[in-house]
Amino acid sequence: MAVPPLDFDYLIVGGGAAGLSLAYHISQEPRLASKRVLLLEPEAKDQNDRTWSFWSDEPMLFDSIVVHEWSKIAFRSPGYEQVFPLKRHRYKMIRGLDFYQFVRAALAENPQFTLLQASVDALENTPHGARATSSAGTFTARYAFDSRPPQMHKQPQKHRYLLQHFVGWEVETTEDVFDPTTAEFMDFRGDQQQQARFMYVLPFSKRRALVEYTLFSEHVLPKEEYEAALREYLAQLGATGFRVEAREAGAIPMTDHPLPSAAGVNIINLGTRAGRAKPSTGYAFKRIQAHSARLVQALAVTGMPPPDLTGDKWQFHLFDTLLLDIMRRRGETTRTIFAQLFRRNPVERIFGFLDEQTSWKENLQIMNSVTPWPFLRSIWHVVRGRPGQRD
Repeated sequence: MAVPPLDFDYLIVGGGAAGLSLAYHISQEPRLASKRVLLLEPEAKDQNDRTWSFWSDEPMLFDSIVVHEWSKIAFRSPGYEQVFPLKRHRYKMIRGLDFYQFVRAALAENPQFTLLQASVDALENTPHGARATSSAGTFTARYAFDSRPPQMHKQPQKHRYLLQHFVGWEVETTEDVFDPTTAEFMDFRGDQQQQARFMYVLPFSKRRALVEYTLFSEHVLPKEEYEAALREYLAQLGATGFRVEAREAGAIPMTDHPLPSAAGVNIINLGTRAGRAKPSTGYAFKRIQAHSARLVQALAVTGMPPPDLTGDKWQFHLFDTLLLDIMRRRGETTRTIFAQLFRRNPVERIFGFLDEQTSWKENLQIMNSVTPWPFLRSIWHVVRGRPGQRD
């Protein structure tokens, strides 16, 4: 039977970080230059709606739009503080609007790409590919890549569901209060209130920085509570006067709920939908790049996605689950765990562990550096198949 003609080779649903990253990776692969790609995104993406930060020890496709990078990171808690000069790595930040404009401009000049502002109502497998029903019409493709937010049917008796939620201000102060060479990676010195709460500061100059109040818990706070904490923190830094130049807020799902890497043979999930936001930290941008590179390499070599779509390793999923369980049972102990990690391990090992690139030996070194009892309690909860409760 003849295969009916398809409108496109690849169809990408969603033009956020995951969808645009995959599209740009495709555009940079000469072996895929003949492929026709449709990208559907319901929003104009003309606002700076978020920032992405990450550490890196090698060149990346988007280095040209990195707005700032830091050569040192700081960890702070009541019992331990340290500034760490970075050896191989640099901590980097990209603004959402810069990313959207950069990628969309590159795709607009490439005839293999078609970009449409449209929402997708249905995405389904067909015998020969995938079909999207959208506000701009119905389209078919050999493969579809879906980066829409995941729709989870929560099972709280089996899995853990937290949020990493935050409010951030980009501020201009009237005094010199920031060190532009040092990113405040985690400042846990504030009251934890039985949760994991820390300040995160990315300074661009001595008087300008992005300051975020970040929490790991099951529910978001009233807006006034975040803002009160930000004002108090800035006062503690010595900022007697400041102006808020920009604001951002978010709530990232942090869960060990299974997020499938595909929805049938011809629909591959991307981004948060495919579990690319690391469950225990929320970092996603670099994981999205690794996922995009993995998919594009396989498509270029075999014409098909790889059999193992993500390359995830089970042991790191277990580590994430254990930390989520601890955060849920005793969130305030999170700062003790991270203080022990930073006190007893080189930063390179911690970054490698969070990147899921450490060896079994390094994983054992990491686990041996923290007090075992909270993890042993959580292992018991994992074995019995039920999340732990606050005790």
